[in-house]
Amino acid sequence: MFKVLENAEVFSPSYKGRHSVLLLNDKIIKIGEIDIEKLRSIDLPIEIYDAKQNIVTPGIVEPHIHLLGGGGESGFHTRTPESKITEIVSGGITTVVGLIGTDGITRPLSALLAKTRALETEGITAYMYTGNYHLPVATLTGSIKEDITFIDKIIGTAEIAINDFRSSIPTEEELARIIADTTVAGMLAQKAGVTHFHVGGGKHGLKILHDVIEKYDVKPQDIYVTHIDRTTTLLEDAMELAKTGAYIDITASDTTKDSVNLYKAMGGDMSRLTISTDGYGSLPEFDSNGNLIGYGVAKPTTTLEQIQKLLRDGGDIQEIISLVTSNVARVLKLNQKGRLEENRDADIMILNRDTFELEGLLARGNWMIKDKKIIVKDTF
Repeated sequence: MFKVLENAEVFSPSYKGRHSVLLLNDKIIKIGEIDIEKLRSIDLPIEIYDAKQNIVTPGIVEPHIHLLGGGGESGFHTRTPESKITEIVSGGITTVVGLIGTDGITRPLSALLAKTRALETEGITAYMYTGNYHLPVATLTGSIKEDITFIDKIIGTAEIAINDFRSSIPTEEELARIIADTTVAGMLAQKAGVTHFHVGGGKHGLKILHDVIEKYDVKPQDIYVTHIDRTTTLLEDAMELAKTGAYIDITASDTTKDSVNLYKAMGGDMSRLTISTDGYGSLPEFDSNGNLIGYGVAKPTTTLEQIQKLLRDGGDIQEIISLVTSNVARVLKLNQKGRLEENRDADIMILNRDTFELEGLLARGNWMIKDKKIIVKDTF
């Protein structure tokens, strides 16, 4: 089916101007002037949608989300719930990459693969990482290389924990081997081949990764580190890591605007920076004395909320949208994602030009949200 988005202020995320966008099924066919009458003469189904001069960008690519839920570190009752398609698309997300954190025992990779396939059936694009916090790396086939090479949905290794008491306290050599194996498998399978690291709040920061890059023949561009906004010191450390060619990721929260602005002010490479939600991860809550009083759950809408906050503050649209679209697609080598260009996937987000509220969302050419109304439905 043809769809035409008329009167769209197109950010690819680079600014393209006011145009119409022509879609055929799941692909973008043309951005520019569209002859509607000629299309109608073909006598095929066509939908014309007036974007009303609103901002049209790629859909958000979410690189770090706990599709099966997270938590569980204070007992089975603290395991957070699984993701839902309606909650994911409410955050402007059209592509997800699922992972497992601390709990690789009650949340096995086989269940994550099933969830990934389920979300694909429900309408968005979904991938996953092999592994979890701990070593030896958990896999489905018995090795990182075979998981990435033979299982279509697996594009890298994650969420390997460093600088955290919950990690396996990995050595430099162990990490170098994981990075190398993941890189080689990515080359063989033409996938990302990225090793995604969780960095905790310990005292050593990113030292072990700096040492691995210095001492071993690994490719820094295949290293991707998240939670780098825990402290200003860690943010500065991450900025230095990015200079080697690695990619770094801020976890969306109420302080995201400040972290992004600080990183930029310090001269950080914005092309190496992304933002993710850590969606469905556990958020422990403490009182003023440090006592645990309850749990929250990271929302898949937090990244969009923080992007909106940055935009309302007068931030550069192209630069800000890149943090959740083209930058993520680049590190994950998702060549059909992250940009509005001819022959790429029709993953499109529509934001109100004045308020930046989410007006519409298409994933693979299908409406997920239209005129602020959620179209897609949860299976259950």
